[in-house]
Order: sequence, then structure tokens, then C-alpha cells
Amino acid sequence: MATGFFALLDDIAALMDDVALATKVATRKTAGILGDDLAVNAEKATGFLAERELPILWAITKGSLVNKLIIVPIALLLNAFFPAAITFILLLGGCYLAYEGAEKIIEYFHKTKNTKPPGIPADKQADPAGDPEKAKVKSAITTDFILSVEIVIIALGSVAEEATLTQILTVSVVALLATVGVYGLVALIVRMDDAGYQLIKRSSPAGLLAKLGQGLVGALPFIIRILNVVGTLALLLVAGGIFVHNIHYLHTLFPNLPAWVKEFGIGLVVGLVVAGLMALIKALRGAPKPSGS
Repeated sequence: MATGFFALLDDIAALMDDVALATKVATRKTAGILGDDLAVNAEKATGFLAERELPILWAITKGSLVNKLIIVPIALLLNAFFPAAITFILLLGGCYLAYEGAEKIIEYFHKTKNTKPPGIPADKQADPAGDPEKAKVKSAITTDFILSVEIVIIALGSVAEEATLTQILTVSVVALLATVGVYGLVALIVRMDDAGYQLIKRSSPAGLLAKLGQGLVGALPFIIRILNVVGTLALLLVAGGIFVHNIHYLHTLFPNLPAWVKEFGIGLVVGLVVAGLMALIKALRGAPKPSGS
């Protein structure tokens, strides 16, 4: 009986070793998409009053956890029984990310036409009678869902040769680390100014801590602007990468171009096409109906 118990413990220890090694490999392979996820979500979590930033970020984090709870089991089932569907889902997600990135660029060149509240992209505004915060949280959770699909699929692909239990545990750990790590860093970024003010209060005006606090407070607006740009680029690069890695023709197209240039270009083209189609659909919906109809 004791021998069987220790054998079980030995099996569990071996499984944990396999999971730890597989998680390390999967995390390394998803590092790029995690960086993009950080940039996109940090940009989406800013632009609100200071006292609302953490509650909004917590709402997005909870939505991200729900996303992972939905995506992980579905991805594992599809990988086992219908792997072709994963590629189709990725391509649909790529279209959405490309559309979001392209719309941000379009908005930048049409600022004078925007009537949006500060910090809320025009395409994410709620109905005037609704809640803009809820609109932005919903948008952030939707974008997180697409990025989470990419993270889970990459992690799953990195352990495709492992046993089923190892796959399940590894993908689950990577999904959890992605949420905790990304949104933990986002929280630190959006609260930089608060940390700076606390350092200023606890130090003399000429002290080192006060200077550090002033640096944090002064740096936050520049970091937010940078994140706005990086988040937009990340959306287009991730979208382009999805198409390049899953469509053979695009993968072999322009082989001498640097990968990031090709991925950005394809993401931008797809995004502009989707944005154009969406604008056409909106125009057709808003067109007056012929009299007598």
C-alpha cells in the first residue's frame, strides 16, 4: 500500500516536472503576443479618472479570466477532434484585430470629426444614454478574447507532442499566468502617478524620493501616448501574423521582406478592407428607404 502511494507521488512529481518544462517553453513562445497583449490592454485601461482606473481594470481582468475559462476547454476539444476549426477561428480573430487597429489610424487622421469623450475611442462609445465605461470594458474584453485565443493556440501548439494531461495543465497554467502577469503590469503602469505622489509626500522637496516621484508623475502621460501607438501597432502586427502564419500564400509572399514589415502591411490592408466594408454596411443601413416600400 505504501509502495503504491509513493509510486503515485513519484508519478505526480514527474508530471509536475513535465508541466514546468512545457510551461517554460510555451511561455517563451508566447512572449511576443504577451507583449502585444500588455500594450493593447494598457492603452485600453487608461483615459479615465484616477479613482475609476482600478475598478475598470478589475472588471477587464475578470472578463479575461472568463475568456480563458471558455477558450481553454474549447481549444483542447477542437485540437483533439476538429483541428481545422482552430485556423478558421484564428483568421476571424485576425480580421477583428486588424479592424480595430485600422480604425484607430483612421480616427487619428479624422480627429476634427470626432466628438468622443476624452480617452474613449469613437468606435467604442456607448449610446448617449448608456455608460461609456461599460462600452470600453466590453471592447477591452472582446479584444482580450481574440488575443487569448492566439496565446492559448500557441501554447497548445508548443505541447502538441506531449501527453493529454500535460497539454491540459500546461495550457491552463499559461492562460492563468497570461492574465495575472499582463493585468498586474497594466495595474502598475496606470497607477504610476499615484506611486509618484506618495513618494513626493513622504520625502523632502529636494530629496531623492521626491525627484523619483516627480519623474514617475511626469513620465506617465508620455508612457500612455507611447502605449497608444504601440497598442495600435501591436493589433496590426498580431493580426498580420495570424494571416501570415496560417495562409500559405501570404507566408511565402515577399520572402525578402522583414517579417514584421510584411505582417504590419497585411494587417493594415485587411483592417482597412474590413473598415471599408463596415462603413459600407452602416451606410446601407442608414440609407433612406424608397418611398412606397
